[in-house]
Amino acid sequence: MTTFFFRILLCLIFFPLSLSAQKSITLEDCFSFFKFYPQSGADFQYLKDGVHYVEADRDGELHIRDVRQEDFDSTIVMKLPDEVRSFDQFEFSDDETKLLLRTETEPIYRHSVLARYFVYDIKTQQVTALSDKGKQQFTAFSPDGNKVAFVQDNNLYIKDLSSNQTVQITYDGEANKIINGLPDWVYEEEFSPVDGDGMVATRWSPDGSTLAYIRFDESLVPEMGLTWYDGDMYPRRSSFKYPKVGQPNSVVSVHMYDWRMRKSIGTLMGLEKDDYCPRIHWTPNNELVMTRLNRRQDTLDLLVAKPDLAIYDEEDKTRWVPTRLLLEETDQAYVDVESENKLVFLEKSPHFLWMSERDGWNHIYKIPADRASKEPAMDLTRGKFDVTSFYGVDESRGKFYFQAATPTPMDRQIWEGDLNGGDARLLTPPSGTHSADFSPTFDYFTHTWSNANTPPVVAICDRNDDTLRVLTKNERVRKLRQEYSFVQKEFFQFPLADGTLLNGWIMRPAVMDSLKRYPVLLDIYGGPNSQTVQNQYDGYMGSWHQMLVQKGYVVASVDNRGTGARGRDFRKCTQLQLGKYETEDQIAAARYLGSQPWADPNRLGIWGWSFGGYLSTSCILKGADVFKMAIAVAPVTNWKWYDSAYTERYMHTTADNAKGYEDNSPVNFAKLLRGDNYLICHGITDDNVHWQQAVEMIDALIKANKIFETYYYPNRNHGIYGDNATRHLFTKLTDFLMEKL
Repeated sequence: MTTFFFRILLCLIFFPLSLSAQKSITLEDCFSFFKFYPQSGADFQYLKDGVHYVEADRDGELHIRDVRQEDFDSTIVMKLPDEVRSFDQFEFSDDETKLLLRTETEPIYRHSVLARYFVYDIKTQQVTALSDKGKQQFTAFSPDGNKVAFVQDNNLYIKDLSSNQTVQITYDGEANKIINGLPDWVYEEEFSPVDGDGMVATRWSPDGSTLAYIRFDESLVPEMGLTWYDGDMYPRRSSFKYPKVGQPNSVVSVHMYDWRMRKSIGTLMGLEKDDYCPRIHWTPNNELVMTRLNRRQDTLDLLVAKPDLAIYDEEDKTRWVPTRLLLEETDQAYVDVESENKLVFLEKSPHFLWMSERDGWNHIYKIPADRASKEPAMDLTRGKFDVTSFYGVDESRGKFYFQAATPTPMDRQIWEGDLNGGDARLLTPPSGTHSADFSPTFDYFTHTWSNANTPPVVAICDRNDDTLRVLTKNERVRKLRQEYSFVQKEFFQFPLADGTLLNGWIMRPAVMDSLKRYPVLLDIYGGPNSQTVQNQYDGYMGSWHQMLVQKGYVVASVDNRGTGARGRDFRKCTQLQLGKYETEDQIAAARYLGSQPWADPNRLGIWGWSFGGYLSTSCILKGADVFKMAIAVAPVTNWKWYDSAYTERYMHTTADNAKGYEDNSPVNFAKLLRGDNYLICHGITDDNVHWQQAVEMIDALIKANKIFETYYYPNRNHGIYGDNATRHLFTKLTDFLMEKL
C-alpha cells in the first residue's frame, strides 16, 4: 500500500516535468522557417510519350526521367545566357522541340504576372527573346510550335519563330480602358478555374490557323485607388478598374484572327452588354465555343461559331461571325463555372463531356454535339456525391478520370469512369485526400495522398494505382510531429435544430485535466463551396494550431451550410442572404462546443480571413452572448462594396435585394459589439477586399462608441505577406487571443 502511494507521489512530482520536456512550437517555426511545411514532390511535366517526364534543377538544366527506371537521367543541356538561366517556369511546344522560358517575374494580381519570355530551340540551342520592347503578360505556343501569341501593353501579338517576325493583332489596347487577350481584374479573380493557373482569354485553334481572343472594354468601369508608401516625400498612387455591386462591368466581345490571311475574321455574335464570357474553347474540328453567362449568372449558354461563316456588314463596316446554340444550362440560384474542364469535346465521337448539377449533385454527362440529335444526355457518374476534379479522357480505351468527394464529403478519391456509361472503378481506396496528375497517355499518374494527421505521400503510379516510385514520404515532417508531440486532429458531427448535420474537426491538448475547463477557438472560412473540414494534411496553419494547443487551447473548425462537396441544395441554400445561415451555424457550433464537459463556455473565440473575417465579425456582433472574442483579417464588412461578379452571383444587386444586403452586412450591426475583444487587421493595398471595408467598419464602431483593436499593413495585398508581415501579423493574433481568451 505504501509503495502504491509512493508511486502516485512520484508521478505527481514528475508529471509537470514530462510536460515541460515537450519541445515548444514557436511563431518563428511556423511563419519564418516554415519548419513543419511538407514537400510536395518533384515539380515536373510529363512528355507526350507518357513514360518520360522533365524536371528542372537549380542550375537551370532540365532532366528527362523515365517513370519505369528510377536511375534514368537524360539531361537537356541548355546553353542559356545569364539573364535566362534563372527561369522560374518552362513550357514545351506540342512537338517538344522548343521551350518557352519565363524570367524576371513580377506578380500583378492573384494569377497574373509580368515577365520576360524566351524561346529555346532544343535542336539548334538558340535562344530568342519574345520581345525587346518590355515584359509580357501572357504567352501561348501555336499547335505546330512555330508561333507564339503574347500580350504586351494590353495588345495581342504573334511572333513567327521561323521568320523571327512579330505581327501586331490589336492596336487599341490601353491601360484602364481596353484589354485584348487578357482577363480584367474581376474575371481573373472570379472566373479563373479552380483547376488552372488563371483564366485564359486567348486560344489557338487545333490546326493553328486561327487565334481567338476576348476583348475587354472597361472604359465605363469605376476605378479603385490604392496608396503606396515607398519612403518618398509623397505617397504613390495607382488605380485599377474594379466593378462593385450594380456598377458597370467590362463590355466583352470575342474575336477571331486568321493567321494565314493576316487579318481579322470577325466578332462573334450573341453577347449583350451585361453578359459575361468566362470561357472560350475550340472543338476538335476547329469550331469556336463561347460560354455566355448572363449577369445574374443563372443561365449559361454554349454558342458555337465557324470561322469560315463570317459575314460583312456593309452598314457598320464590320465583320460578324454567327453563332448557334449548343447547350443551355439554368439554375434558380446560379450556374457554376469553376472548373476549366467543365467542357471537354471528344475527338473520336460526336459528343462532349459536361459537368452539371442538374440532378442535385455535380456529375459528368456525355451529350451529343449535334443539338438536333434526339439522343439523351448520358450520366457518366451517378450517386449522392460531387465530382470535384476532372482529369481527362483516354478515348482509345473508352475511359475518363476524375476526383470525387467519396466516401464522405471530407475525403477525395480518384476514379476511372467508363465513356459508355458503365460502372466507375475506384483507383485509390484509402480514405483521405487523393489527387492526381496524369501522363498524356493515362498509363501513369503522379499520386498525392494525405490525411488529417499524415503529411503528403507523393508517388508515381500506373493506372491501377500500383506504386512505381515514391517521390517523397515527408519523413522529416513525420519525425518533427513526434518530436514536438503534435496532437491528432479528430472529426466530429453535430446537428442543427432542423436536424442538419454539420462536419467539424477539433484539436485538443494531449493531456486534459478533468477538473479544468478549456478555452475554444473556432478557425473558420465558411464561404460558398469552400471546405475547411477536409481529411487532408494542413502543413501551414496546422502548425499554428498545434502551437495554440500546446498553450492550452482547444482549436476547432466547422463547415457551415453553403460550403462544398455536399450537393447543390446544401451549397446554394444561402442564396440572396449570404452570411445569414453561415453566422447562425457558427454560433450553433460554438454553443455545441461550449457545452462539452471540458470546455469553458465563457471563453469561446472565433477568427477568420477574408470571408472567414466577414463571418467572425458577423458572429461577434450577432453572437455577442456566445463569443468572448473575435479576430477578422481582411474582412468584407458590407457586401455592396465587394466585386460585382462574386456578390451578385449570390446576392443579386442592392436594387433587387436591399434587405439581404442590409441584414447580412456587419457594418450595420456595430452597436451589438460587447467589450473590447474585437481585432480587425487589413492590408492597405488589398486589391481584392479593399481597405475601405475595414475603414468603414472602424468608423461604424467609433460612431457606436465601441472599443476595438486594429492592425493595418502598408503596401500589402489580401495575403499580407513579404518583409516579415506574416510573422508580424500572427504575433499580434497570438498575443491578442491569449490576452482576450
